[in-house]
Amino acid sequence: WDNTARIWESESGKLIHTLAGHTKGVNSAIFNPNGSLIVTASWDNTARIWESESGKHIHTLKGHEDNVRSAVFSPDGERIVTASWDETARIWDAKSKEIIHILKGHTSQVESAIFSPDCTRILTVSGGVNYPKTDRTARLWESNSGKLIHTLKGHKNRFQTAVFSPDGSRIVTASWNKTASIWESASGKLLHTLEG
Repeated sequence: WDNTARIWESESGKLIHTLAGHTKGVNSAIFNPNGSLIVTASWDNTARIWESESGKHIHTLKGHEDNVRSAVFSPDGERIVTASWDETARIWDAKSKEIIHILKGHTSQVESAIFSPDCTRILTVSGGVNYPKTDRTARLWESNSGKLIHTLKGHKNRFQTAVFSPDGSRIVTASWNKTASIWESASGKLLHTLEG
């Protein structure tokens, strides 16, 4: 790992900018909805915000106590959620860069966190790399209050990822137990297990 993220021109494949500043490997990089900003997540326990046009570093989001696995903007671009191996996710104001809420409840590493399409909820996934300390859950939170709504349990091995359906009514989770599961987001009810 070279501790950087890079911006490339999609048509020509030309390198536009190298985003350098993280002191350890970069786990993820994603644009905000209008493409003006990029947020990166790193093993150095931080996330960083960059201008996409200039490649200029704007701010470092500090507070996590372990590897930051992912960082994403909300669909309206107003907030950022980060997921960390410190067993928390954090919601940040994208403008002020201040922490709004710390989502606590997982008992092992949080691998990812995403907003629902309408920005009202956040979905977190705990993979639990350090056996036997394995959480094996996804959790649904209110994004405005940070309140836990549902805990999705059922996979017999670690969760790998989870996403909302485009209308936000369902959630699909994937696990190391060779299955995926579909859940109703309003109730947290398991609808189907996909095997094969």
